[in-house]
Amino acid sequence: MVLLSPSLSLFPSNHVLPPNILPREQSRIVMQQLNKWQISSSGNSKPSLQDGFCRRELLLFGISAPVLLVLPASGSLAEEDLKMASFVDDINSYSYLYPTELPSKKALFKWVESRKPERYSSAAPLSPDARLRIVSERVDIVDNLIISISIGPPNSKIIKSQDKSTWTAKDVADSVLADKSALRVTSTQRQAESQVLDAHTGEIDGQPYWYYEYLVRKAPTKTADESTNYRHYVASTTERDGYLYSINASTLNKQWNIVGPILQKTVASFHLLPPTENYVPPFKDPWRFW
Repeated sequence: MVLLSPSLSLFPSNHVLPPNILPREQSRIVMQQLNKWQISSSGNSKPSLQDGFCRRELLLFGISAPVLLVLPASGSLAEEDLKMASFVDDINSYSYLYPTELPSKKALFKWVESRKPERYSSAAPLSPDARLRIVSERVDIVDNLIISISIGPPNSKIIKSQDKSTWTAKDVADSVLADKSALRVTSTQRQAESQVLDAHTGEIDGQPYWYYEYLVRKAPTKTADESTNYRHYVASTTERDGYLYSINASTLNKQWNIVGPILQKTVASFHLLPPTENYVPPFKDPWRFW
C-alpha cells in the first residue's frame, strides 16, 4: 500500500477535464519504449524505475494550454487512467507528453512553464562553459516535479567518435551529466554528483535514442535523510545536427514509487519532429541572444 506524502498533490479536486483519445502514432512510441525499458530494468540488479528520487528550486511563471490524451498508467498507479497533454516545440522541433490528471483520484497536476521554448543561442546554460543549455522547462511546484529539455554538443572527452552507431547509452548519459552542473568544477567532479542506475538504447523511426535513469545528490552531506538528499531522474537523449537533445524528468527520491512510472511515460514519448520553417538549428547565429 502506498501512502501519499502531504507534499504530493494527488488529492481530490473539483476540476474535471474532458478526456480525449491518444493518437495512434504517439501511443505506439510510448508503449514501444516502455516495453524496452521494462525489459532492461528487469535484468538489472540496481534500483529500477520503481525506486527512489531528489530536487532543484525554481521560480515559475506561465501556464501552457494542453491537448488532453489518455493513457493507462503502470506500476503503483496501474488502476488509473492517466490523462496526458502533448507539448510541441516548433523552434527546436521535438514533442513529448506530460501528465495532466488522474481522474480516479480527482487529482490535477499543476504545471507552469518556468522556461518557455527558445533558441539554443539564447537559452540558459547549465554549466559555466555554456555548452549544455535548457531550451524549455515546466515544473509542478506542489508535486515537486520538473520536466526539462536541454541541447548541447557531445562531450569530446567521453564520446570520441562521430559515428553515433558506436555510442553506448552509458557514454551518452555520462556525456550529458558531465556538462550538467552550475558549479565551477571539472567534468569528472560533475559526474561524481550523479549515479547512473540504468542505461539502454532504443530506436524511433530509425533514429537511436539513449535512455537512462540516475540519481543526483542535492547537497554534499551524509547526515541528511537520503530521501531528501537526492533527486531521481529518468531521461532520454538523441542526436541531430551534431547536438544532443535530451529530456529529463525528475522528482524527490521519496516520491518516486508514486510518480516514477508516470514520468517514465513522459520520457518514453519524447521524440524529434521533422523541422518546419520555424526550426532554428543550434549552430545558427550563435552570437544571437534574443
